[in-house]
Amino acid sequence: QVQLVESGGGLVQAGGSLRLSCAASGRFSSINAMDWYRQAPGNQRALVATINSGGSTNYADSVKGRFTISRDNAKNTVYLQMNSLKPEDTAVYFCYARVMIEAYEYQYWGQGTQVTVSS
Repeated sequence: QVQLVESGGGLVQAGGSLRLSCAASGRFSSINAMDWYRQAPGNQRALVATINSGGSTNYADSVKGRFTISRDNAKNTVYLQMNSLKPEDTAVYFCYARVMIEAYEYQYWGQGTQVTVSS
């Protein structure tokens, strides 16, 4: 079983910064992509940023230039540095990973961490 544990959420004023972390644990061969999603009340879960095993990244247009995704492969951890936060960034942020267990790829979600940006 693989677990993803997020941390770093909280309450911040508009213009502030937060750094989210997501650590993967359990038995797996390797981690392919690790992504951050977010879900605001009444909205569907949406992709925020993704990073693959080679370090290539992609971002939602709404966060480009403000958020940075990175990963530490030695620690099986992905980070999301969020700068210049806006009230519309308020959401529950979820970590998502695709991991290899033997010859098969499995998908896992973290439990989510709340980010609230006040105006």
